[in-house]
Amino acid sequence: MTNSVRGGKRERLAAAAARVLHEQGVEKTTLADIAHAADVPVGNVYYYFKTKDQLVEAAIGEHGRALRGLLDRLDELPEPQRRLKALVRGWVDQREVAARYGCPTGTLASELDKRADGLDQAVGVLMRELLDWMERQFAALGREDARELAVALLSSYQGISLITNTLRDPELMKAEGDRLERWIDALS
Repeated sequence: MTNSVRGGKRERLAAAAARVLHEQGVEKTTLADIAHAADVPVGNVYYYFKTKDQLVEAAIGEHGRALRGLLDRLDELPEPQRRLKALVRGWVDQREVAARYGCPTGTLASELDKRADGLDQAVGVLMRELLDWMERQFAALGREDARELAVALLSSYQGISLITNTLRDPELMKAEGDRLERWIDALS
């Protein structure tokens, strides 16, 4: 496969960093792990990223691109209720991944929070972006308590991701997703 089909080395490294950091955690992941996952010689990593923190930042960027792509696709749906329920279904569809590794952004945020090097704030921007999008959906439903509802929805997802991961039980996320869809229906 050529680079044009697979993406450039920098892009492959960023995508691999997002995946490997999610699966292994920041502290356990080495540059060699990321290079291997990206099919890039370890020595080439330093050409694109001088430090592991730069790779972590690139992974956050990958999460941001994925989030914005998801929100753009959801915004194509005609009603806010359908958009919110599709978001929940997307989370439920990823329940096997959540059972193994937790929420990609949530686990990264939790891990980076312990470092206080600015990367914790960068991942916080992604959470705020999702929260703001949810708030706009609830506001479009005519809800004056849109922010509180957005916080409740995001909290439910992060909580069930943690429990699903801790207990390694993807069906917990399925049950919570079903409950959240009923809750969204009841709000509109």
